[in-house]
Amino acid sequence: MGAVRRVVSYLGLGDGEQYDESYEYEEYEDGRMPASERAAMRWAANGDLARILMIRPQKYSDALTVGRHFREGQAVIMDVTGMSLADATRMVDFAAGLTYGCDGRIERIADKVFLLAPADVEITTT
Repeated sequence: MGAVRRVVSYLGLGDGEQYDESYEYEEYEDGRMPASERAAMRWAANGDLARILMIRPQKYSDALTVGRHFREGQAVIMDVTGMSLADATRMVDFAAGLTYGCDGRIERIADKVFLLAPADVEITTT
């Protein structure tokens, strides 16, 4: 039994039979492609060397810059050491939501320094 089917059954919303169909991702109802697929396509189409962008936001409104680069498929190192504790916390919360929404990962690599990796980037540790 799939996860969606179990949740639907648990909540008493039906038997979940309609969720067992396979999905066709080429045709979207609203003409939009999920962000993770857009990022993967941009990343795969780029034959250049992979780059990691280092961003040192100073205020929470710099989240737009972080989000734009990450959604374009770039890995981002975000250093929030120059921010107040409240803004740094908000920025990390934003980054966690951004990576979750785009099927990426966020890893703490140092004190107040985080790596935001797109879905197609593998992070390994030794």
